[in-house]
Amino acid sequence: MMIKQLLKLHPSCNFPSHGFCVYSRHFSSLPSITSTSDIETLLRFHCEKSDPQVSEAVSGFLRAVDTNRLPSGAACNLLVHTLTKSKNYELAFSVYSKMTNVGLRPSFISLSCLVACFVNSHHPEFAPGVLGLLLKRGFQLNAFVLNLTLKGLCANDEVDKAIELFRVTGRNYVTPDIVSYNILINGLCRVKKLKEATELLVDMELSGSEPNVTTYSTLINGFCKDGRVDEAMGLLEELKQKGLEANVVVYSTIISAFCDNGSFDRAKEIFDEMLKKGIPPNVVTYSCFINNLSKIGKWKEATAMLNDMIECGVLPDVITYTGLIDGLFKSGRATKAMELFSLILSRGEEPNTVTYNVMIDGLCKQGLVDEAFKIFEMMKGKGKQPDVITYNVLLMGLSCRGKVDEAMELFSMISKDENFLEPDVITYNMLIIGLCKEGNLDKARDIYNTMVERGIAGNLGTYNALIGSCLEEGFVGEAIKFWRRALDLGLVPNEITYGVLISGFCKTHMLRFAKGLFSQMRASGVSPTLIDYNILMLSLCKESSVEQARMLFDEMRRTNCVPNLVSFNTIIDGTLKAGDVESAKGLLQDMCKMDLTPDAFTFSILVSRFSKLGLLDEAKMVLKKMIDCGVEPDAFVFDSLLKGYCLKGETEEIVNLLHQMADKGVVLDSEITSTILECLCEISDDVDVMKILPTFSQETSKEASITCNELLVKLSNSHPELKFPQEKPPVPG
Repeated sequence: MMIKQLLKLHPSCNFPSHGFCVYSRHFSSLPSITSTSDIETLLRFHCEKSDPQVSEAVSGFLRAVDTNRLPSGAACNLLVHTLTKSKNYELAFSVYSKMTNVGLRPSFISLSCLVACFVNSHHPEFAPGVLGLLLKRGFQLNAFVLNLTLKGLCANDEVDKAIELFRVTGRNYVTPDIVSYNILINGLCRVKKLKEATELLVDMELSGSEPNVTTYSTLINGFCKDGRVDEAMGLLEELKQKGLEANVVVYSTIISAFCDNGSFDRAKEIFDEMLKKGIPPNVVTYSCFINNLSKIGKWKEATAMLNDMIECGVLPDVITYTGLIDGLFKSGRATKAMELFSLILSRGEEPNTVTYNVMIDGLCKQGLVDEAFKIFEMMKGKGKQPDVITYNVLLMGLSCRGKVDEAMELFSMISKDENFLEPDVITYNMLIIGLCKEGNLDKARDIYNTMVERGIAGNLGTYNALIGSCLEEGFVGEAIKFWRRALDLGLVPNEITYGVLISGFCKTHMLRFAKGLFSQMRASGVSPTLIDYNILMLSLCKESSVEQARMLFDEMRRTNCVPNLVSFNTIIDGTLKAGDVESAKGLLQDMCKMDLTPDAFTFSILVSRFSKLGLLDEAKMVLKKMIDCGVEPDAFVFDSLLKGYCLKGETEEIVNLLHQMADKGVVLDSEITSTILECLCEISDDVDVMKILPTFSQETSKEASITCNELLVKLSNSHPELKFPQEKPPVPG
């Protein structure tokens, strides 16, 4: 009954023919086979050598079968065993198939070898069927064959099948040993089933098997990789209580986990404990410290640890150096990183693909794309095959530097390379994002369509870029289609998704949609960013919905999203535009209390709005404050104030302001030039300035720009009938 259950669990008696080819090479140099004893002698001669001659043995076997001089089952079983031992798994399976086809009975060893063939040829799913065949033939299973099968299934992430097989065989045929439990615990930890792994530890103890250091080491590694370091520490204590001695692997695992989460003090405590117990650290232990210290810029401590490492006779390896290089780049020390890379080469160390990728990534992020390509060429020259990460980093480097055409050329070139791995979603995203930033939506669409055709749906980054670009170009309908496509794929919008949609709808004057998305964003638990608040407040102020903008501003402050200068400038401008001067002054005071210094835009807003409201004394005070703060007023500021004085007919103020503009050499645009002429109309008697405007326009348009002083001189020379403000007399020395 149990045999049927086992075979039903894995109906693998019909073993696969694909992936295993029958060996058909014959050697003319082989001696002629005249009897069965000749083949027996030949097979044993070739198989029992210290360096077995498997090709000759297999050819001899095939010739014997072809001539109907079948060797004994023992000789065939020896051949299968020899082939399996020498890792010629396909040949072993071929010989097994041939011998069973001609009626030779496989031994326990041959069937055990068949299990090894399936496990090591990435077909572990067929191994349990062989166990059923062993039982059917009357053989007794042993722990070795069971463990081999369990290991194969777990390595293939078929842990549930391995557990089921373990339960079935353990109840009836073979008593699992400590290796069986350790294999399963490791398999469960690999797939992050830590609760089940811990339960299996309890089952192990109940069955009479005592956990060893490997058991605990495996569990500790699983918990550490899952970020559950405190629970790993609990297992370490349990290990000690059982009288077991933790080894360097256990300590290094915990030290690495503490380093990864930034708990360097606790990592150092474990390190010191290890040293007190006389357990020498290895290269992994030191590398954990050095790499993590370098990542956070603690170079003094990292260097000290590196020196300790060398003094203790532990030589840094490529992984140690790679971590250091990565840390140097991340702290902006590209020159030091390149020097260290050169040192590795000078010492005869051979960088691996990860090292090259770190170098290329670091150089690209520092904007040294040409240098990155030199490292790339060096990598290929030394026979290291670039992987998809290498190419993605290079594409990112080119795209971020605005070299999208070069990125497209590189993508085209590597796509034709037969050694190149299939591009992943990151590869396509680099191109799509780069093209969208460049405003080349058509090409971005083409890349997206190619990606989808190749079975890659894209991720949130893909759709964020395409939605943003579509809205930037005004293609609202297409943006909504991409948005719906992302939702259909089950992608959850993040703050970037909502941000590009809100910004896009505000820019296309679809404020109702923007407000709806803002509400949806909050309802879905995604916190709006400062940029989202600022964009929406600006759009509300532009549409004179100042009250709604104020509510949004107040909400922002309640939700601990601290307003910046842009926020205050926007809301102050909107408030003044609505004529609420007192509230605007209050906001200005709040801004100063937050140590936000008014910028040129703040002063421009205040001067402009106060001037329009006829509050010219306030506008004049703001202008003085602006100059005192070292912020130079531009033509817009003077234009606003001139218009205010002009409306009030304040000739003296106009004259003073024109003098001030002339002294500062303010460059005029067409707007303020027109304003100055209007002001001159106000201060000139019996002269119609409008009659001379065409003449003036012809004269001033010859130059790209003109200062206030130059304009007044030109007008004074060409039209003396006008009354111009005279230069102030020099102050006596």
